[in-house]
Amino acid sequence: MKAGIIFTGTGPILVLTSYEAFNDAKFVEKLARKGIMKFIAYELDLDQVKNKYGGQYDTIVNDVKQEDDLRVLDYNGHNVFYNFAFSEMGPAIMHE
Repeated sequence: MKAGIIFTGTGPILVLTSYEAFNDAKFVEKLARKGIMKFIAYELDLDQVKNKYGGQYDTIVNDVKQEDDLRVLDYNGHNVFYNFAFSEMGPAIMHE
């Protein structure tokens, strides 16, 4: 399981996924089907996300399949942006 912030044209979202990487072709395809063709992704520490989101995290993670799945944990861009420091984000993964 991976957690990450995905910066899109409409703002950041926080996602949980069972894909191996945010540049995995199937992950990119899944985002494209949701209308996200261009993005910058930053991986986050899963334990840190769990601590910050508590019960909301538990609810969403229980809904994520073991393979090839994606769930939005938080779509409030303001909340996502200010919940994590830049120093808590992994290297940028860009797709266009």
